[in-house]
Amino acid sequence: MTEAVKPLDIDTVQAFVLIADFASFTRAAQALDTSQAAISLKLKRLEERLGYRLLERTPRHVRLSPPGEQFIHAARALLQAHERALGDMSATPNRRLIIGISDHVAGPDLPLLLSRLAHYDPLLIIEVRIASSRDLSAAFDRGELDAAIVRGEGDRHDGEVLVVERFGWFAAPTWQHTPGNVLRLATMAAPCGVRHLAVRVLDDAGIPWTEVFIGGGVMAVGAAVSAGLGVAALARRVAPARRVAPAGAIEVGEQLGLPALPITEVILHARPTDARSQETLRALSAAFRGVLER
Repeated sequence: MTEAVKPLDIDTVQAFVLIADFASFTRAAQALDTSQAAISLKLKRLEERLGYRLLERTPRHVRLSPPGEQFIHAARALLQAHERALGDMSATPNRRLIIGISDHVAGPDLPLLLSRLAHYDPLLIIEVRIASSRDLSAAFDRGELDAAIVRGEGDRHDGEVLVVERFGWFAAPTWQHTPGNVLRLATMAAPCGVRHLAVRVLDDAGIPWTEVFIGGGVMAVGAAVSAGLGVAALARRVAPARRVAPAGAIEVGEQLGLPALPITEVILHARPTDARSQETLRALSAAFRGVLER
């Protein structure tokens, strides 16, 4: 008689997919609200069940092995089928998660982050609103958002700190400024908190400034910087050294003698409505930490 094939354990498959998506045992453990040791044990059990290594791990990198690259497609399909089966057995409608993300935080990694959320919870309807941190914080307090990822402002100290963000002054390489002349700024429209932060430090340093471009979002401000219209205060994470617009811009704060911009915190405010939403928000937090700390 042929020996029965032992089925795969869903929890170990989910752990493997999260480790691969986050390229981190730590982030996967955060998403599952467990320990790194427990995640490592799940992966070990899955690899023993399959008979081959799924991940190659070094002190600095976690990446798929050649067999892992093949297996992950089947692993995702298995998790999606599992979620659909559970959904078909439930009388509850599709869940919706409304997330507000500050324009200064979203950046070009937003598609990757949404992809990770969709892989984690394929039956989830994700609604994303991009706005200023101040507007999103107010919308969260009014109960209009399930979660808000914003830049910390004022005296508010609640929420989960995802990362500490550093800002710098950026301009096109060909952009010229003569000390003593009015500094030409590209900013977002008030009441943008980063704009307020930038003009405050300029005023405190006695540096005269004028706005020559006011954009409706960070990408528009980046385009103005790339076009050589002026200098802008931008998070170093979204500066050109990190593959993001404004293309070709350089940090010019020290060169121009501009005052240092204070560090800020990126905060997650969350209000999970059920256990599954709480799990998804943990995955969201882990995903943002992984991207923001790169």
